[in-house]
Amino acid sequence: MELVIASRNMHKIREFRAILKKIGNFDLLSLIDFPHYAPLPETGNSFEENAIFKAVHAAKKLNRWVIADDSGLVVPALNGAPGIHSRRYAHDNPTDKENRQKLLKEMSHLQETSRQGYFECWIALASPDGLKKTAKGVSEGMITDKERGSLGFGYDAIFVKHEYGKTFAELEEETKNRISHRRKALEKLLPQLESLLQDADTLSR
Repeated sequence: MELVIASRNMHKIREFRAILKKIGNFDLLSLIDFPHYAPLPETGNSFEENAIFKAVHAAKKLNRWVIADDSGLVVPALNGAPGIHSRRYAHDNPTDKENRQKLLKEMSHLQETSRQGYFECWIALASPDGLKKTAKGVSEGMITDKERGSLGFGYDAIFVKHEYGKTFAELEEETKNRISHRRKALEKLLPQLESLLQDADTLSR
C-alpha cells in the first residue's frame, strides 16, 4: 500500500522510513516524488494544527494516504521558544547551525535545571476523505552549552536525552530512532497503520 510522507526533508524522510519499515510492507513515497505539489505554508498555532494542515492538504491534492508531522524544540525557560518556529528560528531561511547558534546565545545566561527542554512531535494521518488520526510524542532532556556530535539534524547536536548522556547527534541512528519523539508519536498510530495494511491486503486478494 502506498503511503506518502509529507516532507522533502531527507533527514526526516529517512527517519520515517527506518521506523515504518518495521511496521509492515508500505510502499513509502515522499513529496520529493511529487515535485509539482506545493505544500501549504505552516500557519497553525500549534504543532498539531500544522501537522493536520499538511496531511489533509497533501492527501486531497495527491489523492493518496498521507502521514505528516510537525515538530520542534521547546524550552520552558524561554517561554516555549523556539517551539513552532523551530525551523525558522534564526531567520526566514536559516541553516540548522544558525538555528542552534541562536538558541545557544539566547540560553547563555541559563544554568542547570533552567536548561531543560523537550522535543514535541505531532503526526497526522489523512486519506483523500480527510483527517483520520493524530498522535503526540515527546522526548525530554537538557540543552547543552555547545554543539556535540555530527549525526542527526536540526537541534540534535545540542539536545541531550535524559538517561543517555549523549546528544541526539552523538547517538547511533538506530538508537535515536528507538527513543525519539517521532517514534513515540508513530507508535500511537500503529493500530491505524496496521489496519490500513490489512485492509489493503484483503482488497488485493
